[in-house]
Amino acid sequence: MNHHSAELAIIDHLIEPWFPVLGRDFKGYRNHCCRVYLFCCALDGAEREQREKIAIAAVYHDLGIWTEGTFDYLQPSRRLAQSYLALTGQTEWADEIETMIEEHHKVTAWSNSCEWLVESFRKADWIDLSLGAFTFGLDRQYINEIRRRYPNAGFHSTLTRLTFERIKTNPKDPLPMFRW
Repeated sequence: MNHHSAELAIIDHLIEPWFPVLGRDFKGYRNHCCRVYLFCCALDGAEREQREKIAIAAVYHDLGIWTEGTFDYLQPSRRLAQSYLALTGQTEWADEIETMIEEHHKVTAWSNSCEWLVESFRKADWIDLSLGAFTFGLDRQYINEIRRRYPNAGFHSTLTRLTFERIKTNPKDPLPMFRW
């Protein structure tokens, strides 16, 4: 447990400033970010610099839902990540991290640049979104342990509520974040 706690300090550092925006959804979103981060690191065998990229993408990938109050959140989330990277002098990572955010709900495999973390990140988010139904080769016991350690805390019910709200207002485009 301590190993993961120390490792996830970067997630906490990145997400803490967004507490006022996330409000009651803070814990659920934080835990989602932790699960996606850990799944992606495990899928990719990620090391130092890659882990930092994954953490940034994890924290920013869905943030536009709350900052813009929309389910059409990929562009706002990308812009937030871009601003963070500019602020921290890490603009050389922008293309990769923005693509990780843009393609994280792609239904089919992303295969453009294999050295990038986009596909691992996409798989990690699908593992979490599917509540572990998709494993992409990760050990199911590991997935269940991470899900137990970082509980849902209402995250999936928030997504369900937002989906129904979106269907009411945009019945022809209920899930604009999905890509084919």
